Amino acid sequence: MTTAQDLDLTHLDRVLRPFGERPQPLSLDTQLPSLLQTLQADHLDQLPLPGQGDTLRRWQALARVAGCDLALAKLYEGHTDALAIMAECGAAHYAANGIWGVWAAEPPDARAIIVARDGAQVRLGGRKAWCSGALQVDRALITAWDEEMRPQLVAIELPQPGQGLNSERWQAVGMATTASVEIEFDDTPGVLVGRPGQYLSRPGFWHGGGGIAACWYGAAEALAGYLREHCRKPHPDPHADAHLGAADAALYGAKAALRECAAWIDHNPHADASLQVRRARAQVEQAVEQVISHVGRALGATPFCRNSHFARLSADLPVFIRQSHAERDLAVLGQQLTQVPAGAWQL
Repeated sequence: MTTAQDLDLTHLDRVLRPFGERPQPLSLDTQLPSLLQTLQADHLDQLPLPGQGDTLRRWQALARVAGCDLALAKLYEGHTDALAIMAECGAAHYAANGIWGVWAAEPPDARAIIVARDGAQVRLGGRKAWCSGALQVDRALITAWDEEMRPQLVAIELPQPGQGLNSERWQAVGMATTASVEIEFDDTPGVLVGRPGQYLSRPGFWHGGGGIAACWYGAAEALAGYLREHCRKPHPDPHADAHLGAADAALYGAKAALRECAAWIDHNPHADASLQVRRARAQVEQAVEQVISHVGRALGATPFCRNSHFARLSADLPVFIRQSHAERDLAVLGQQLTQVPAGAWQL
């Protein structure tokens, strides 16, 4: 049995290996929930909380799961993030049972609103978009808007009366199994978690953003592993060797950025980590894009067509990495850097 204090990454690898090697995607209704439950039963969802001295090991676990399957990683990251959020918001007692999701996207045409309350018990109306794993999870933390139009975390159970799931708009090929549906709320019950605005203002918001980058990294690392194995074959392939060298340089820089960011968070657990995490995410995103390009150019069509694990990662990763906001994130990073004292780039 594993706890956050003695998380065994080798055991996690053993549990994941047969699922990474399977010939078909995890099925939406049986295998994916079953694997999540297996990880939970073995307490492999009990990751070290970020900012408490072991952030890197938390991110290493996320990377391992992502290297196995990104649909699984999407749900696993959401579940483990929910546990961390509830711990930070003083609501860890809610986390005892079931698989959790976190749904905090706020497109202008889809908002959940609090329409009634009785103490911590509330009723919800409106609509929530991008509810990844809504067909698999048992409970979710969502952002809703209170009577004063402040964002407020609310815990809900799934499914229940007063919820309507709409999957018609989900047409994804990559990340298809996560089924990010829309949910309509009609006097749906929920429970308040934390204070208004706490989801965004707490230090852990950016710690979680670093965990997403660890998932990107883990999938890219797994793809690069196929190129490394190809280059170990006895026949010479200097072009593949060059692509492997380029992939290694990209991954090495991304790994260093994630490690430095994790160490910074552990040394500054209550500080605003937005600059450090944005930097790391930008580094990892660029590395992932380079790895995808170099691996594909070196290996050609064969693994895309004849290796199910490679093909799934290759289809899922370009979708998953769009959790980055690309140039919008880089623009905010640039604005932050104008406030950084000179010399910040010195070696």
